[in-house]
Amino acid sequence: MKSKAQVQVRTASITLRDWIQDFELLVKFRLSTFVVFSSLVAYGIAAGSDIRLIPFMLLMSGGFLITFAANILNEILEADYDRMMERTSNRPLAARRWNSSSALVIAGLSSLAGIVLLALLNPLTSFLGTLSLVTYAFLYTPLKRYSTISVMVGAIPGALPVMIGMIAHDGVITSQALFLFAIQFIWQFPHFWSIGFLSYDQYSAAGYKLLPEEDGAIDRRLGTQALVYTCLLIPVIWFGFSIGLISLYGAIGLTLVSSYFIWRAWNFYRQFDKPSARALMFSSFIFLPLALMVLWWGM
Repeated sequence: MKSKAQVQVRTASITLRDWIQDFELLVKFRLSTFVVFSSLVAYGIAAGSDIRLIPFMLLMSGGFLITFAANILNEILEADYDRMMERTSNRPLAARRWNSSSALVIAGLSSLAGIVLLALLNPLTSFLGTLSLVTYAFLYTPLKRYSTISVMVGAIPGALPVMIGMIAHDGVITSQALFLFAIQFIWQFPHFWSIGFLSYDQYSAAGYKLLPEEDGAIDRRLGTQALVYTCLLIPVIWFGFSIGLISLYGAIGLTLVSSYFIWRAWNFYRQFDKPSARALMFSSFIFLPLALMVLWWGM
């Protein structure tokens, strides 16, 4: 039986800083910030010079809360598997520093508050935010253990934030919203495949089936697929230009940004090793913010 002094030492060791760090891991704060950033930029693209503070803040707050909820639910469902992977073993649920009940309460309150805040913008924004949460937590998350189709399913909630951002201003699904959705949807595949390639051994040990395999190893056709998907950006960009969704300067700028992404995918296709996969991953982190900035300037 633990003494009173031992209990006091353990309690004292859990500082506010520890709690904040665990909360950041629980909600995947950096990922959530990236998601909300894309949504806010899309709002700016739709609004132009008509950016209003209250809708902007509602979108940001609701977006963070919905994304937090989705990530918490993901970690609740995957806690046992996260323990098997070095990259995720320190998450608070996997490391048993938090319990699932507490996390579920936070997820429930976050999702409810997020849905309400987005509904104050318009019903469609709230509906798509809810759809994103449900698809990510209850379709993509369990599918990861059964089929590579999970990557395509996961690309839907991954691309919805830009559509949500535009609809937060426009109130309806526009051609521009679909154009942004298409760009971010295509981006998801080489982005995720590069991450999956780098963590393949850990994913496999935890029982995830995220990448195509052949004879117990990653199928080399993954390199071809990554290259094909990055190349798809070019016809999408110029189709958008042809129907007036993006200016000529915007189309040229976006093509230049995409060309760097394609070059990294080409190297991954040829070399098919961890250094080329890592370079592709970092280029995907560069591509999306730059592409959104170009679109803000060139749509």
